[in-house]
Amino acid sequence: MDKKALVLIPSRYASTRFPGKPLAKISDRPMVQWVYDGCKSIVEDWKDSVVCVVTDNDEIEETVKGFGGHVVRVDDDVPSGSERIQIAYERYFKDQNFDYIVNVQGDEPLINGELLRELLVFQDTEGFDVGTVVKKMPMTDSGYTDINKVKAIYSNTSGKCHYFTRSSFPHNRNNTEGLSWFLHIGIYSFKPEVLKSFCTLRPSQYEEIECLEQLRMIDNGFSIGAVPTDMYLCGVDTPEDIEHIEGVLSGK
Repeated sequence: MDKKALVLIPSRYASTRFPGKPLAKISDRPMVQWVYDGCKSIVEDWKDSVVCVVTDNDEIEETVKGFGGHVVRVDDDVPSGSERIQIAYERYFKDQNFDYIVNVQGDEPLINGELLRELLVFQDTEGFDVGTVVKKMPMTDSGYTDINKVKAIYSNTSGKCHYFTRSSFPHNRNNTEGLSWFLHIGIYSFKPEVLKSFCTLRPSQYEEIECLEQLRMIDNGFSIGAVPTDMYLCGVDTPEDIEHIEGVLSGK
């Protein structure tokens, strides 16, 4: 596909639950390197695409440079990752004519370029304002009741996401066995003009209640489409998640 993607990985040192998370070692590499390396293969299919870490921290910047990665600084105090990547785009990449900007959360160490390609082809074909990723999960999964695992109210017929919530959704009123829910994976793809428009908007009512920036998109009429994936992905929220991922990587 003759398109160019700018893959930006916002990576901040500060974290309420896990300070220094991007530098946490997973096996032999810091987490930020796992994310960066996982994204790099997108360049193989989408020529002239760029992968870059966006940070406000000296140690993260030096770490990325140390493994040969591309990194830029955005020290501005902004409320969300989308605002951070918009500033990075305007400041460092605006004149390079990218077709899509992809926001990959810096705490998704198992991400890979294959998933990014699926997402970009989906959005380019279906025409949603914003693209993202969901994964079908059984009701028995512990994430169903975990407020750190965001649920997508997703239609597998239209591919559209209607809402996102930290609450257990859908509610299994009759305790029916075999039901499922959709886990939201924190990856977004935007056309540059859509990201710019989104970042001019004030935080919305439901965004402030749930602390989910994607609700600002929905509250303001942006359409969000999602690619379902079966890939094993595990976002890192706590140090215990690191232990879990290391177990997965070692085949335990």
